[in-house]
Amino acid sequence: QVRLVESGGTLVQAGGSLRLSCAASGDKFSNYAMGWFRQAPGKERDFVAGITWNGGATDYLEAVKGRFIVSRDNTENTMSLQMNSLKPEDTAVYYCAARLDGYSGVIRRGDGDMDYWGKGTLVTVSS
Repeated sequence: QVRLVESGGTLVQAGGSLRLSCAASGDKFSNYAMGWFRQAPGKERDFVAGITWNGGATDYLEAVKGRFIVSRDNTENTMSLQMNSLKPEDTAVYYCAARLDGYSGVIRRGDGDMDYWGKGTLVTVSS
């Protein structure tokens, strides 16, 4: 089992940057593929970015490609999401999620594919 805690969410102006962090504790962090998801007001939770257990591969929602970068540090048990050129439509609660991977190297985008979730951190982008 792994516990996930997100941080870094805040109010930022459009065009600005923000870095979210996810701290993991419990089970061995490298056992898990990781992902960032977000839920905007009145909408379903969506996949934003994913990263394999060793950081060797990443995947992104088309709308954030070229603006967001996901990374992880298995020695520090953390995952980050660097968000640049933020837009008002990026406003959402951002969730960190983990999937027990078995070193498959596969990134899954489904909400139901993830095994553990953090409680989320709110990002608000003002226009």
